[in-house]
Amino acid sequence: MNISEQIKVLCVRSNISLAELARRIGTSPQSLSAKMKRESFTISDLDTIADAVGATFTRRFIIYNGEEV
Repeated sequence: MNISEQIKVLCVRSNISLAELARRIGTSPQSLSAKMKRESFTISDLDTIADAVGATFTRRFIIYNGEEV
């Protein structure tokens, strides 16, 4: 699942529309839609989206031997 699909699922589970998410993060629905089409989110964008719906965004690398970085 790519990040745009994850954001759509996040909105459904948070019971908000993409337009409402855009409003909460201080952007227009058109701008959010364009970012979703391009898959051009920064880590900061994803943190902001998580904050807007009361979620936590985590990121990590897991090395082949199971270690996390």
